Amino acid sequence: MATTDGKFSADLSALREQIDEIDHQLLSLLAKRRKVTSQVGALKSKAGVAIFDPVREKALLASLRDKCKSYEVSTELIQDLFKRIMRDSYSSQDEKGYQKVNPDINKVVVIGGAGQLGAIFVDLFQRSGYQVETLEEDDWQQAEDILSGANLVIVAVPINVTEQVISKLTFLDAKSILADITSIKSEPMTAMLNAHKGPVVGLHPMFGPGVTGMIKQTVIVCEGRDLLACEWFMQQLQVWGAELKYYSAAEHDETMAMVQVMRHFSTISYGYHLMQEGSDLQRLLDMSSPIYRLELAMVGRLFAQDKQLYADIIFSNSNNVAVMKRYAQRFLTLLSAVECQDKALFLQTFTEVSEWFGDYAQSFLQESQQLLNKTKES
Repeated sequence: MATTDGKFSADLSALREQIDEIDHQLLSLLAKRRKVTSQVGALKSKAGVAIFDPVREKALLASLRDKCKSYEVSTELIQDLFKRIMRDSYSSQDEKGYQKVNPDINKVVVIGGAGQLGAIFVDLFQRSGYQVETLEEDDWQQAEDILSGANLVIVAVPINVTEQVISKLTFLDAKSILADITSIKSEPMTAMLNAHKGPVVGLHPMFGPGVTGMIKQTVIVCEGRDLLACEWFMQQLQVWGAELKYYSAAEHDETMAMVQVMRHFSTISYGYHLMQEGSDLQRLLDMSSPIYRLELAMVGRLFAQDKQLYADIIFSNSNNVAVMKRYAQRFLTLLSAVECQDKALFLQTFTEVSEWFGDYAQSFLQESQQLLNKTKES
């Protein structure tokens, strides 16, 4: 038995040494790949080409997927692995400076540039070689001097003071672009069009302040006036890696009532319910399936952030109340079905909603499964 144990230990040790050597080779190859992708980033920046190329990424993943069978490796593993590798590649490319799309721009001013989201724009413009100044709450006595000669002015202040700040911007040069990055669009857009006679564009970056760049991030663009004059700005966003989606301000706000307002309100209500019920969070976690643990994490995540921001989003538009009331009514309708033991109505509703989701339901199932798989790695 001792001999057998000794042989087992020796064989296991030899195999582990092979694995260690392979791991070192992988690390070396990954380091080499990162250096090459960094060179790609520098080349793209010099040419003014966007860092993120969705066509290239899709083609590369498809090619790797097709080769998995011949290499006898898991398709799911390779897809997940290379998506992570490519994320790191974009990060290495983002470490470099960016091309200055419009060399004729003299100055960019970010009002609220010291804030978390405004600071992202300040950093990206500076890394692209633009002269950037910020205008903060205590700087308004020097506002005309700071804003003088600005080719682009971005309003990046809290929602509750956005319109008030915009109303002060009546003295901008007629050729200056006035933009905002607020998560609501109709009211700020109207305020900008009233205050400024030049080009106006509304933006909603679909990411939080924790993001350091725009690679693979979506930015909603709402045309206000003379979008052609804003084209260089749109190109600059794309060079930074942003994916632009164009919608009207009304379309944006209608959708945000579902994407942000209703979801945030529901999440806050659920967290409030858990607190009022005196729920034991550790016990909830101990008895949670992976999907519920993820959902609970999303609830808790919200309460770790800026309460004023969520209050501003929910209270930003009186029309939001009607959406939330309709949600509450439908909640009560389903609750009534459960209370009356009307399982047929419940199943019918479930079927109707499932059919409405169509192919998206299966797609969302796969996407959520990928997220769950990642939680197992932590």
